[in-house]
Amino acid sequence: MADGSAARLCIYFTDFFDVTPGALEEHGAFNVSLVNDLPLFIDPFLLFDSEDEQFVALHEDIIRYVKFLRDVSLENELRPGMIDHWFRFPEVKQNWLGFSRKGKGGTGLGSDFAETLHRNLGQIFKAFGTETVTRGSHLEKLCLLSDSVGRDHLSDFTTNLVKGYLLDYTQSFARSHLRPERRGAFAVDRVRFDYESRRWKGAHYDLPANGRDFVILTPKAMLTKDEAWINRSDLINRFEDVYAALPDQQLRAQVDDYFMRRLSAEATKKEVRAAASETVEKISRDSRLLHQGKGRERRRGAPG
Repeated sequence: MADGSAARLCIYFTDFFDVTPGALEEHGAFNVSLVNDLPLFIDPFLLFDSEDEQFVALHEDIIRYVKFLRDVSLENELRPGMIDHWFRFPEVKQNWLGFSRKGKGGTGLGSDFAETLHRNLGQIFKAFGTETVTRGSHLEKLCLLSDSVGRDHLSDFTTNLVKGYLLDYTQSFARSHLRPERRGAFAVDRVRFDYESRRWKGAHYDLPANGRDFVILTPKAMLTKDEAWINRSDLINRFEDVYAALPDQQLRAQVDDYFMRRLSAEATKKEVRAAASETVEKISRDSRLLHQGKGRERRRGAPG
């Protein structure tokens, strides 16, 4: 610098955007590194188990979308383009979370995951409506997640489904704490799903500008950390208030079980309603036939 003082090393969001860590802490957001991804992950169970009204709403939004995926999987064969649009979950790079060798590049959930999810949802739930109610609780495992899917992929899956909330959350902080020249107007795709048109839609946001890209902030209450990676003394203190992540195998099994129970419970309720409706219809039909038979008997016995 011209005055001879040492240039400030910028690593974290607060360094780049010249805001105090206290302001970010008050907002509840994690102070991400904008140099390299950190091994932090959005954990769906921190939404599923939360009593926070906003998180509860996000939880139900996730379940609604998985139910939608189940329903379209039961339709006739889908075109590859629709499978790609509905079942594929790209990495949201702008939150700077997850594993990467350099910068913020990750893999996301690609075509193999999309095809597997579509196939498994369709195969398992096609049996509903033909099975008896008593057999409805004895379904095979959904196998939603293969061994190749880890906590970073589950984080990508969840991030895609709560992306609109995260963008609103980030925009609120940016408008309150960042100077106008540090913000930018961005058109963001795949923000919210429209169930009428059955399409992902984009929206415009006023967000922290990082070159030509933007930054997404994430509430710490959604995050878990990889304990094995975070062992350096300069990082430990930054992660003290973030939960430790479950091993991939446990997390896959728990998410798999949770979605299966939610989807199966609804399907079983439909079976019960269908069975009840069929019973009522049969009783009504039998009653009509009985009355018709009695009417014919009375007419036969009437005087000529």
